[in-house]
Amino acid sequence: MNQNTTIAALATNPGMAAIAVIRISGPTAFEVLGKVFQPYGGKKLETAEGYTILFGKMLDNGRKIDEVLVSIFRGPHSYTGEDTLEISCHGSVYVQQELLQLLYRNGSEPAKAGEFTLRAFMNGKLDLSQAEAVADLISAGNQTAHALAMQQLRGGFGDEIRKLRTELLNFLALIELELDFSTEDVEFADRGLLEILVKHIRGVVNRLKDSYAMGNVLKNGIPVTIAGKPNAGKSTLLNALLNEERAIVSDIAGTTRDTIEDVLVLDGMAFRFIDTAGLRKTDDIVENIGIERSFKSIREASIVLYLFDYESFEKGEVNHQFKQIQDEANAHTLVIPVMNKADKLDSIPENLPKNTLVLSALNKTGLNDLTNHLVQYAHYGKPDGKEVVVTNARHYHALNQSSLCLDQVLRGLELRLPGDLLSADIRDALDALSEITGEVTNEEVLGTIFGKFCIGK
Repeated sequence: MNQNTTIAALATNPGMAAIAVIRISGPTAFEVLGKVFQPYGGKKLETAEGYTILFGKMLDNGRKIDEVLVSIFRGPHSYTGEDTLEISCHGSVYVQQELLQLLYRNGSEPAKAGEFTLRAFMNGKLDLSQAEAVADLISAGNQTAHALAMQQLRGGFGDEIRKLRTELLNFLALIELELDFSTEDVEFADRGLLEILVKHIRGVVNRLKDSYAMGNVLKNGIPVTIAGKPNAGKSTLLNALLNEERAIVSDIAGTTRDTIEDVLVLDGMAFRFIDTAGLRKTDDIVENIGIERSFKSIREASIVLYLFDYESFEKGEVNHQFKQIQDEANAHTLVIPVMNKADKLDSIPENLPKNTLVLSALNKTGLNDLTNHLVQYAHYGKPDGKEVVVTNARHYHALNQSSLCLDQVLRGLELRLPGDLLSADIRDALDALSEITGEVTNEEVLGTIFGKFCIGK
């Protein structure tokens, strides 16, 4: 990235709208826009103060293209840390492109994906974890994902990582000081205190690392697998929950041969409902592939809705299949037995599996009890908003690497290894933590992260 250039891009979605916003940032932002923008009322762009707005016209060799508002942010008090201007124009696609080409002809360059946020990171306005939170905030599709992104954007995660780094760095400095006096056989770093510190830091790192399982689920949607034998009403239940004909419903057993997935937001949390192929023994090769995918979906789910009807219960099939699903599911997965087709019953049978929910997917009765049950479960595992929760796979892998290095430090202390070997492992742990906030990074990592952003952000 060449920060000596001035970049411009559309900051709103391309396409026709009431208004559009074009963002310009860089050392010559005022010079570029000053060539083509004429404020009304005799005001001058170059002398305008930050956090003000000017009304005027955009001109191309005297031809007026549009009347616009220009918002002024002078560096370093701007999103990017540079002089930044935002043009609010009419949302015609023609006007948008005319203004962009006008800016490019007068000294700016098209911004790359995520380049405005990359400049904010390079200029110290955001650490790398906060920059990634910007992308999460843009893509947040529900209240919980939004709350997690906002928490990370506020810098709580980065602050915790920097605190851990500072504690480790202080001890590393003492250990490396010992190396300068190696011939005098002195110890500046108390090994007992170092062990206590490393165990504490490893505990915090592991807590953050372990929070990723819940954080990732809350960010991307809680996976809920609907499983059971053919014709239990799985597809009907999916359609009833989504209130649309999402899955094909038929009396023919084995209609669903692959997983069908859709998202429903309940009480601000996203649930990914997955309809699966019916579980049964069959010689049909294609259906068997679908059944294997059903078991895969059960293994990956946070919640499994085991759907059965009275006929299956009467035949004694339910307990066996319920146990099969529990054995297949992850140890932390909640398996909820659900009796469907209650519309065909005069009364609820006794001896149902414990905590069985009863409903009719066809008549949409009992659905509120089911959704309330799901929301209650999700809230039970939902963070309280104060604790830091990891939602990013890159952060998880960095924390895991740091934890492994800290294990090596503790092993080295146990074996009474010399300071230079302890120092190497502590440095590796520090580097892993530093990758999260961007103190240690490389162009390839930055390219991968910011390449996922939309242009204009």
